[in-house]
Amino acid sequence: MHPAFDWSWHPHPDAWLLSVGLAAIYLFAVRRRERAIADPFEIAATRRQKGFFLSGCLVLLISAEWPIHDLAEGYLYSVHMIQHMALTLLMAPLFLLGMPAWMVRALLPGRLMRLARIFTRPLPALLFANSVLVLTHWPALVGVSIGNEPVHLSLHVLITFSGLVMWMPVLSPLLELPKLSKPAACGYLFLQSLVPTVPASFLTFGSHPLYPVYEAFPHPFGMTTLADQQTAGLIMKILGGIVLWGVITVIWFAWMNQESRHGDDALAHASTDRDLDRVEI
Repeated sequence: MHPAFDWSWHPHPDAWLLSVGLAAIYLFAVRRRERAIADPFEIAATRRQKGFFLSGCLVLLISAEWPIHDLAEGYLYSVHMIQHMALTLLMAPLFLLGMPAWMVRALLPGRLMRLARIFTRPLPALLFANSVLVLTHWPALVGVSIGNEPVHLSLHVLITFSGLVMWMPVLSPLLELPKLSKPAACGYLFLQSLVPTVPASFLTFGSHPLYPVYEAFPHPFGMTTLADQQTAGLIMKILGGIVLWGVITVIWFAWMNQESRHGDDALAHASTDRDLDRVEI
């Protein structure tokens, strides 16, 4: 049994190495691209893109550092759920928003680009992301991953990859992997918001703990194992829904504004044509 949770801060060097290392590699690649650009009007990465990517690195650091990492691995499954939500619903889209097209293209040479054209289509992306979601909440696999660092790291890599695949149809920076139209993106994210409610319901409405490994752990805040599991289900359903429906709302209003501008342009052109007809007469 784990000891009572240690509330004194202690760093995890691997988390700092990974997050700071990714940020350094990104900035180095951007700087190198800037030096190679001959066109003075071409930009390697905008300030906004840099901000998005570095924010993704910060999310990675927070989710892999104390106290989230410690609570997730030896105390509360609900915090483990927060960790997974951060990787798929925050870090993954921030990374995609931060990477310019030339960078993504460099990461997908040859056959990888051909595979990406297949797996980042809406239906394959939806199926893959939700298959990973169900797999990583399978009780036997959760039990194996706790205390087994290679398995745990592999699952986090898989979760992050599934998040990147899931968001690619909406946020792709590549012409070779075209984004969905705004109404289609809303429909795609709506479907994405439905599937997680199934495992979330099993967690929230379960009458007994589904993860025996967490029964052996102490629970801070006076939570029981079952209450911890139910909280995890609510986090999956509510937090995931808030993020996805928040993005749907942003895309919806952007679409409405776009349609409104097109309507105004059409009226302006029609008015101009009428004025020209009068002048000709």
